[in-house]
Amino acid sequence: MNVLLIGGSGSLINSLIIKFKKEGHRVYLLTGTRQDKAPYQKVFERYNFPYDCACLNEIFESINMDLTIFLGAYDTNFKWTNEEADAVQYSSGLMNILMSYAMKNKGRFVYLSSDEVYSINSESDITENDPLTPMGVKSMLLAQAEEMCESYRVSRERDIMTLRLDHVYGVPKKRSECRDKCTRMCLEAFDEKKITANENSKFALLYETDAVEFIYRASVADSHEYSLYNISSCREKTEPEVAEMIRPHFGDETKVMSLPGEKKRIVLSNERFVSEFGKQYYCNDEGIIKNIARTMNLNKNAFWNDEEKKKSLAERVVDKGGWLIKALIPFIENLIVFIPFFLLNNKTADSKYFANLDFYLLYVLLFAIVYGQQQAVFSAVLATVGYCFRQMYTQTGFEILLDTNTYVWIAQIFILGLVVGYMRDQITKLKRESLEEKEFLSGQLGDMRDINSSNVRVKDALETQLVNQNDSIGKIYSITSALDQRSPEEVLFYAADMLSTLVKSKDVAIYNVVNDDYARLFSATSKKARVLGNSVKYRVQLSSMYEVLEDHKVFINRKMEDGLPMMANMIFDDDNRPQTILMIWTLPWENMTLGQANILVVISALIKGAVVRSTRYLQALQEKRYIEGTKVLEADAFVPLRTAFQNAEREGLAECVLLSVKAQKDDTVYTLSNKVAHLLRQTDIMGMTEDGLQILLANTTRADSAFVEKRFKNQGIDTEIVEDGVVCLRPDRVS
Repeated sequence: MNVLLIGGSGSLINSLIIKFKKEGHRVYLLTGTRQDKAPYQKVFERYNFPYDCACLNEIFESINMDLTIFLGAYDTNFKWTNEEADAVQYSSGLMNILMSYAMKNKGRFVYLSSDEVYSINSESDITENDPLTPMGVKSMLLAQAEEMCESYRVSRERDIMTLRLDHVYGVPKKRSECRDKCTRMCLEAFDEKKITANENSKFALLYETDAVEFIYRASVADSHEYSLYNISSCREKTEPEVAEMIRPHFGDETKVMSLPGEKKRIVLSNERFVSEFGKQYYCNDEGIIKNIARTMNLNKNAFWNDEEKKKSLAERVVDKGGWLIKALIPFIENLIVFIPFFLLNNKTADSKYFANLDFYLLYVLLFAIVYGQQQAVFSAVLATVGYCFRQMYTQTGFEILLDTNTYVWIAQIFILGLVVGYMRDQITKLKRESLEEKEFLSGQLGDMRDINSSNVRVKDALETQLVNQNDSIGKIYSITSALDQRSPEEVLFYAADMLSTLVKSKDVAIYNVVNDDYARLFSATSKKARVLGNSVKYRVQLSSMYEVLEDHKVFINRKMEDGLPMMANMIFDDDNRPQTILMIWTLPWENMTLGQANILVVISALIKGAVVRSTRYLQALQEKRYIEGTKVLEADAFVPLRTAFQNAEREGLAECVLLSVKAQKDDTVYTLSNKVAHLLRQTDIMGMTEDGLQILLANTTRADSAFVEKRFKNQGIDTEIVEDGVVCLRPDRVS
């Protein structure tokens, strides 16, 4: 299954990556940022794109995912220090992700919310039907995100699931990861040597490992009844209780201050989730909390280094007033440049060579070309002041106001500055728009190149997997197809050997289902694989395994129950009746995954035809090729079967003993058959050979055969073991 995980780096997403990879899924990652240095677990393919990028549709199309999980409330890309800005980015990002998913219209979408959507005190556990009570920007946004997911589910008819996690906590690696109650208390113990706890605050903690297991269980389920589930441990705790678990690890000077604060109980009810997906916790809260406190105390530097340094006065002035300084620089530059032009104009006013040269006009033109309209107007104002000041050398202020030349000159200088500045601004605007479009298209092209290169890597990886992987479909088929070349008597023996090779286990057994209650061992590759014995009442002795197998599912012994194989699968005939049980007794823990189970299903399907054909042949052999009126196989039926068992024994795939019956002078085949038949087991076979009557004791050792011979001896029947082709009964002694 192709799984797309969406979220920033952190322990939760890394745990999800490990879980899905362990279960045999192919994991893709959308990081939500262009930076590619974030510490993630290794995935099949990683996409470093923001959530609002225009190429998100192409990414979803390339991945062709079966499951999408967005970390949502636990996405570390959002720090929530500037809640308003993060809220805008979060909403737009989620909207873009949902639209891309809806357009792809494949697989399930899982959104992770949190208990933060509730803020009021509740004496009973909060169910999914209780109304949301958000308080604050983040909690309101998370509530809106849940409603957005539900709206898309209903209006677009998509498989969208919201999982609301209750007070998730984990072991942090740095200060920025301390977001839950436990780690915040540890930070308070670091900073202030005290832990403040509200006596009236009650909540339920959910450790990250349990949360990952529950998320996986719901995400991969074949179907689900509801679209919203609470995931909670329901193990209620108070803040003073948690604080007392933490305090001993930070020294005796650390105190717990229990204050009678606002009464607040927020515990989510998990009844809906448990009734549908089951309940199984792996972690003990008290031990984990103590481990968190101990780990943080032993790695103090990792948490001190992330603390923001207090900036100096100069740095704060630059941060707060930097924009004002940048805005004033052109005006200051304008004033400075005005001084030399003012002096030049005064010096050349009485010169017969430069009297007609207007330096103010050049000055305004210069700033209109360099800075545009705004500075052109400012420079025109300064030029007007300088012009009037120079005219006052020879005229009074009143005369200057009445002089039409003054207004003509002012109009000329402003018109020139405004026109040139406007043209400059328009040209700059066109260039900027062109540059922005170029950057956008270049970014799109770069994104397309990244996606294309990613697709090429995925294609190459899949090609390599198909060609080289030991458990690829091609190689499995090439191995299993070799069964068709075997004789019907040999198929089940070599099916065990082949299964052992494909699943990389030395201990494999194959049982034939005899009736509705019993299965009998046919072939095994080791002594350990024979631990259940030659016959097993599988519906009773292996009830927990059979409950899984009868639903056409692979049994995986995750609880490590004694007396059960690590993995098993059942082959059914065309009438849907149990035919054969394949058991794998030793398997590394890392291979007990959904992927390995799928491989076993493929192997079973490929060998089914040969196995069913062989079983039918053996049944027909024993039913239709008996000597008439007896339970004795004819020689041409018995000899190939005997040879198959003996060859399998030499290769360690079966155990058998061949007995030769010593007949009396007056014994016939019919009388011998009547004497011997009631002393044999259902799996034992009698047959005629050129050396007389022989009995094949299937799944029997030399030591076990002694008991059989003794039973025959008590009935007056003499037998001898046939080994290495030694003949014990001549044909002329049997009629």
